Amino acid sequence: MENADVVVVGGGIVGLATAHALLRSRSTLKVIVLEKETGPASHQTGRNSGVIHSGVYYRPGSLKARTVAAGRATLLDFCRDHGVAFQTIGKVIVAASDSERPGLRELQRRAIGNGVSVSLVGSNRLSELEPHAVGVEALHVPSAAIVNFREVSEALLGVIQGAGGDFRPGHRVSRLREMDASVVVETERDEISTKMAVNCAGLHSDAVANRSGAQKNALRIVPFRGEYRRLRADRTNLVRTMIYPVPDPRFPFLGVHFTRTVGDEVHAGPNAVLALAREGYSWRVIDLPDTWDLVRFPGFRRLAARHWRTGLDELARSLSQQAFLRSLQRLVPEVSAKDLLPAEAGVRAQAVNANGALVDDFVLQGSARVIHVLNAPSPAATASLEIGRIVSEQILTRL
Repeated sequence: MENADVVVVGGGIVGLATAHALLRSRSTLKVIVLEKETGPASHQTGRNSGVIHSGVYYRPGSLKARTVAAGRATLLDFCRDHGVAFQTIGKVIVAASDSERPGLRELQRRAIGNGVSVSLVGSNRLSELEPHAVGVEALHVPSAAIVNFREVSEALLGVIQGAGGDFRPGHRVSRLREMDASVVVETERDEISTKMAVNCAGLHSDAVANRSGAQKNALRIVPFRGEYRRLRADRTNLVRTMIYPVPDPRFPFLGVHFTRTVGDEVHAGPNAVLALAREGYSWRVIDLPDTWDLVRFPGFRRLAARHWRTGLDELARSLSQQAFLRSLQRLVPEVSAKDLLPAEAGVRAQAVNANGALVDDFVLQGSARVIHVLNAPSPAATASLEIGRIVSEQILTRL
């Protein structure tokens, strides 16, 4: 059986950031990153909007707020140092009606509490910032930026391998078997004995934890598919930067919005419809055993009973382009159906607890030799280098 100091399960940006932090702190460690796909960043990391968040939405003092503040600065430094293109373009969060003004002011309060520079602007100033957007008021966030997180992940992987770290694609982990003085990592190919293991399996993090004897029925990853469109090239002038709605405070989703990419496209979306598989990037992808297991989870049933109307609204946006378009037109009325082209969908790994609550903060839990990253959806990519640093410190104190 092969031996290692640390095995990281998952080659998304959080797993790579953890390996990177470990090797920066202690270059002599034998660190192995196991990834079930053929390369890094295949799921949440590589299928998001590419936004580097500033920290507007998160409750001051929460783990999200703390890690985004530090992680954003570290991420931008990493991009500069390794030649990864990014752009600081700013964004506006738009109140479409007077009823949304209180929500906008709550976001302003949170931003100030998190040390983010923002300004509340009226409709005239909004028209100067985004000439095609409409609203009664908006929150301007100048520091919002964009990047391609696949490129960030590839740069991280290069640094890890340059420091002696081992990245192994095509290694699906079945479980982590904790012993008195080690952890046996079982894959479909082999077994590795390691002093410490980290579960950064994203969409499968709860399944890996459960099969490892941890967190049974405590948290369940509920996959929400986010479906995007993109604007035709000749209509990207409708959006200068990024345009967001005021989000529903009951949910950790930001609502259907417009974002520019570093490739100079404009993406519109996403909605948040229940996926019928953990990697259900379309309605055609269905995992019946996993869906049945989800339905049996009491937390999901409570969530569905509490928010079925919202779920139907999201379903309507998924099945009807007109419903999706109406959400976009609340922000930019000039957008028409012929302006929208298909774009790649993503799936958000959202943890739900047994009470049926959507877990709003990042969740790191573990035992003496295993750390499970059990909830790390957006803005985890922005915060990834800080999350990796925190996890690596926990590991190093136990080695």
